[in-house]
Amino acid sequence: MNEADTKSPPLRPTEGQLALAEAIARGEERSGSEIRRVPASVYTDPDHFLREKTALFDRLPQVLCPSALLPEPGMAVPHDATGRPLLITRDAEGTAHVFLNVCRHRGTRLVEGADVQCAKRLVCPYHAWTYRLDGKLLALPRPETFPGMDKGDYGLVELPSCEAGGLIWFAPVEGADFTDARKLGEDLDTFGTRDLVLFRRKLHTVKGNWKLIMDAFLESYHVTRLHAQTIGPFFKDGVTSGDQIGPHQRSAVGRLEEMEGVDLTDMAALRRVVTFAYQLLPATIIIPSPDYLNVMVLMPQAHDLTLVEDFMLIPEAPATEKARDHWERSWALLDGGVFASEDFRAAELGQQGLSTGAVPELTLGTLEGGVHRFHEIVEEALRAVN
Repeated sequence: MNEADTKSPPLRPTEGQLALAEAIARGEERSGSEIRRVPASVYTDPDHFLREKTALFDRLPQVLCPSALLPEPGMAVPHDATGRPLLITRDAEGTAHVFLNVCRHRGTRLVEGADVQCAKRLVCPYHAWTYRLDGKLLALPRPETFPGMDKGDYGLVELPSCEAGGLIWFAPVEGADFTDARKLGEDLDTFGTRDLVLFRRKLHTVKGNWKLIMDAFLESYHVTRLHAQTIGPFFKDGVTSGDQIGPHQRSAVGRLEEMEGVDLTDMAALRRVVTFAYQLLPATIIIPSPDYLNVMVLMPQAHDLTLVEDFMLIPEAPATEKARDHWERSWALLDGGVFASEDFRAAELGQQGLSTGAVPELTLGTLEGGVHRFHEIVEEALRAVN
């Protein structure tokens, strides 16, 4: 068998991805066709935020992290930023779980800190009740002092979860439907997301409404302007196309490279001329660059405060200092430059301005149709629970 026979076949775009790319190549932009408006109150009203929390973040499936955060069996990481004490684990069989990070004995927090831990079992720091990473109660000291107790009834409280396309999702309530998450996973698999490794992870605090952050990734009108000193020069101005996968939006923006003669069915070649972006309901953004991928999970804390965890995923762990320096530059460009210094800063400036009441509604042009559609989707979710 020669070397060519051992190589994996090239990744191919899905039909939906290819359709967006071909539309850009033909100059057929898929965006809005008229001016739209969004009330400023959806960003500034605390009561509106509470309704969103109930309808979206307390009910719908949502991304917690990329699979690459827990790459091997026998790993666990606490997660508190959703407002619930969660514990994400990967058990001995490699299956991901999401539990409440609470011992079933006396309600003590089971795992402290916020870092990923490697462990075959989880031991409560109070009375040493011990659990497997699949949530089952393994052992407890002095079991004879709990006469008649069935350990099978005292496993960790598990929440519905799903791992698809290199992402770990969870839902706060029973009966969650992960169909759209799995469908979206088919798209993400075309970027090789399941096999990527985590290079960097950072939690940002943004003093702005969560939708102002989402808005920045739902339109290309700002790209060559806000990002003029970073990534703006790599893109054509406003050449964009978009559609939906269930309630999740998918968009594509044309890069400066010419598309003529490019095999758009080869995902590696396609990523050099088109940048895709995914805006997942309720609040996750995925940006696949030509050779790496960023996952940003937004976790609203108040109507004017949002935590954003940014994960950078790369094809393989850097084996040399030169490779590490390459990825460090990419991380600094996007996380520190584009996201933190530009997109998040714009969200904070927007919150400051809208909070004055000077602008009662936002005016959206034809290149900002994705923003208006996202707000329609959010409003549909609000009406569904009212």
